[in-house]
Amino acid sequence: MRIASRWTTRAARLALSGVALLALSAAAEAGTVRVTVAEYSAKTGPYFEKVAKDFEAAHPGTDIQIEVVPWDSLQQKLTTDISAGTNSDLSIIGTRWLLDFVSQGIAEPLDGYMDQAFKDRFIPTFLTPSVMEGKTYGLPIAASARAMYYNKDLFQKAGVADAPKTWAELEDAAKKISALGDGVYGFGLQGKEIETDVYYYYGMWSYGSEIVKDGKSGLSSPQAAEAAKLYKRMIDEKATQPGVTSYSREDVQNLFKQGKLGMVITAPFLSNQIRDEAPNLKYGVTAIPAGPTGDKGTYGVTDSIIMFQNSKNKKEAFEFLDYLFQTPQRVAFTVNEGFLPVEKEEAEDKHFTDSADLKVFTSLLPDARFAPVIPGWEEIADLTTNALQSIYLGKEEVEPALKAAAEKADAILKQ
Repeated sequence: MRIASRWTTRAARLALSGVALLALSAAAEAGTVRVTVAEYSAKTGPYFEKVAKDFEAAHPGTDIQIEVVPWDSLQQKLTTDISAGTNSDLSIIGTRWLLDFVSQGIAEPLDGYMDQAFKDRFIPTFLTPSVMEGKTYGLPIAASARAMYYNKDLFQKAGVADAPKTWAELEDAAKKISALGDGVYGFGLQGKEIETDVYYYYGMWSYGSEIVKDGKSGLSSPQAAEAAKLYKRMIDEKATQPGVTSYSREDVQNLFKQGKLGMVITAPFLSNQIRDEAPNLKYGVTAIPAGPTGDKGTYGVTDSIIMFQNSKNKKEAFEFLDYLFQTPQRVAFTVNEGFLPVEKEEAEDKHFTDSADLKVFTSLLPDARFAPVIPGWEEIADLTTNALQSIYLGKEEVEPALKAAAEKADAILKQ
């Protein structure tokens, strides 16, 4: 799963500037609904093809065309298609992209197609990020939160009795596990590609800082500096894997599955991967550690499926959405991909109620925080990532790097 690849703001604006021409240039066949699907795993394509086939059998005359696109290619795919007026009727997007789609008139408001019973299917936590100025522009197709996985065997070998509840306890446990040697490291720290900034927010929130507060960046706060110092200290203490800026989210997850990491923070889909790829790994799942004053928080993430405003077959497109968000289809998709349920009835399925791992993730949802829905957010996130990489590599000291990033972020926020 890749929740979510980043919409390149400058490219997006260039692409979306021609939106007035899209309604004239977009061609569609009557009864045909084209759906762009982000590829989460090898199971994604077969799932959507089956759902499309079942829907077509129940709705003669409607043809559902599925196009599966890797996450790494999705933003460029959408940019190109929107510019040419050849975009599909429906598409999965990262919810954090939605503001751009709405402000440029790309996304169709869905409220006119939904009744209250349809809206009531959803868990509000996951539907709310797609609601802007009182209108619903997307439906949560995939949802996730973050928690900490820990290797029980490595904990035992290092003499660590319990999963750490605070960052101080985590740092101590990580040093003890790294001291075991043999290519084993205490804490898996991501420093490359998507969500590098998010990996830092775990500590930042725990130390009492916010990403954005009162219209200003929180990066220059003392609490943000303390969180960055914690991560840099663990790197210097060799309590993390070496070369953290060369490790993406998938890379640190792979180290954990190989039994080489004591702890890693990531999404619930890692449980499915462990089951399929490392069934003998003994592990536990627990909350992200709290900071010195007890602050804590997890990252809530959604991907949305939207209808494009220039769709020629909106009635049929929404009928497919309605089918897609019925309980049997939702359970199958969520179980396949290892996500969290987005609908109330879906959440009652025994797969979710009986899973010890998923219970941990769902218990953290009241403290979940989402990426700010503000103009320029992707640029701000990139600034954060760049500053962190400089800190991790020892190229810059913590306070100057974060202060410079905060000043640039504040300039973007004022626009």
